[in-house]
Amino acid sequence: NLAIALVKFIAAYLTNSSAMLSEAIHSVVDTLNEILLLYGLKKSNKPANFNHPFGYGRELYFWAFIVSLMVFALGALVSMYNGIMHILHPEPILNPTINYVVLGFAFVSEGISWCVALKVFRKATGQHPTTFTVLFEDSAALIGLLIAFLGIYLAHRLNMPALDGVASILIGLVLAVSAFLLARETKGLLLGETADLHVRQNILKIAQDDEGVLSANGLLTEQMGAKQV
Repeated sequence: NLAIALVKFIAAYLTNSSAMLSEAIHSVVDTLNEILLLYGLKKSNKPANFNHPFGYGRELYFWAFIVSLMVFALGALVSMYNGIMHILHPEPILNPTINYVVLGFAFVSEGISWCVALKVFRKATGQHPTTFTVLFEDSAALIGLLIAFLGIYLAHRLNMPALDGVASILIGLVLAVSAFLLARETKGLLLGETADLHVRQNILKIAQDDEGVLSANGLLTEQMGAKQV
């Protein structure tokens, strides 16, 4: 993501593209987000102690929530502001071929990352915010790249530079929706969601099969970490 961000910034500078600049900002935000998730992952693995008898599993949920705020504040708002300024003061796109090459490279890279994240997400047990956060980010990135491509192509083809700014605003809206969905998911985990249905059913079955148990008709569970209930 950091490498892609640098290439996008160079392309945005060379071509005066607002959408490409928004995509560069998007990649920078993704890079910072992944650093925060790695930090949260490390902190969440700290062993339990007297003050935290159930461990630090929710530390990861906290940093995933911070990531959602960063996507909104640094990604969505900056992209929309950039798009509005470009609409008010449009500049023609220079040599759009550079943008197409960069967008194509970024699309392949993000597509591979998305496939890997989806594969891990399907195999994952429990609520692991690093997996669904990366999946959310990659999905938003792919949609953003398509919007950027269309915006740059139409702005150059129709000789309407303002469309490049419109694409930048749309990229900001995609990031805003992604941030909202991420925040809603991580908020539920921070407040304490119940365990997955199959986990609850298996626990009940074990209790019901025990000879010393007359009846078991319900239980209370809480997700304490990515792999702890």
